[in-house]
Amino acid sequence: MTATTYVALLDGGKREETLRVKRIAPGVYGVTLRGVTRRVDAFPHDHGTISLLVDAESYSVQLDERGNGVRVHLRDSVFPIEILDERRARMRRPPGKLTAEGRLELSARVSGRVAAILRAPGEAVREGDGVLVVEAMGMENEVRSPKDGKVVEVAVSVGHSVEGGAVLAIVD
Repeated sequence: MTATTYVALLDGGKREETLRVKRIAPGVYGVTLRGVTRRVDAFPHDHGTISLLVDAESYSVQLDERGNGVRVHLRDSVFPIEILDERRARMRRPPGKLTAEGRLELSARVSGRVAAILRAPGEAVREGDGVLVVEAMGMENEVRSPKDGKVVEVAVSVGHSVEGGAVLAIVD
């Protein structure tokens, strides 16, 4: 049986822990946390109480469900926690930066005229650096590098008319 990955949100969502859970048998799981896999036998009792045998240690926990989260009562401590599957966790995170890899073509968004070339072939660029400027409808649009790398080719020259979608330069 395949393992399922979950994300545990702790400290009100300020901290995340990734768990991989694989069902071994009814009520028996292999739980991996921080690269360490433990055998967990779980037996549900009455409402919200679960007996856990984690490797050779026994625990009794009470679960108090509240909204999207659960308050886990273990001995004299209470741990608010929210468990999400990987997809839900990704959806809840703020959008991250996508990292572009390999050779990338920089193209004109609209038809226009090349107003300036800001980087020559062989020059290093950082993500977001301007490579060229295309003038369209009286406005200058800077074409920026989507990644750190080097300009390997500039396919146009200043004054050159370009169609929307035309390849202007290549960054690797």
